[in-house]
Amino acid sequence: MTKTIEFKGRCLCGVVAFEGEAPDEPISTCHCKQCRQWGSGPFDAYSLPLKNLKFTAGEDAVKYYESSDFARRGFCSKCGSNLFWHADRHPQWKDRISIAVGTLEQPTGLSAGNHIFCAAKADYYEIEDGRPQYAHEN
Repeated sequence: MTKTIEFKGRCLCGVVAFEGEAPDEPISTCHCKQCRQWGSGPFDAYSLPLKNLKFTAGEDAVKYYESSDFARRGFCSKCGSNLFWHADRHPQWKDRISIAVGTLEQPTGLSAGNHIFCAAKADYYEIEDGRPQYAHEN
């Protein structure tokens, strides 16, 4: 049986709140330019099946920006918090969503996984934590 975790999260102002139960999978840290522009640094995300994400408040306050040909980024329209990355137009990933781990209540029960899009990382930091690194996606 696959181990699961329960999670709760919200935006900075609390208008958007969500929860769920999903497989216990490690988070990924993305270093692509879009993620760095979106959040001023690497994006730590917990990827889970979209069906496992349940809004408890403010789903209508979530707005999406189509950041690529296949993905969109969700944010709170009230406070601007970065919430989700969703490859809604990608056949392989459309049924999954990535949650910004900084929005999750502690303790998360999650562990750090790999680094992705390391070839696009910024020049002002190094990745020295010993976690697996991939030039692009894994």
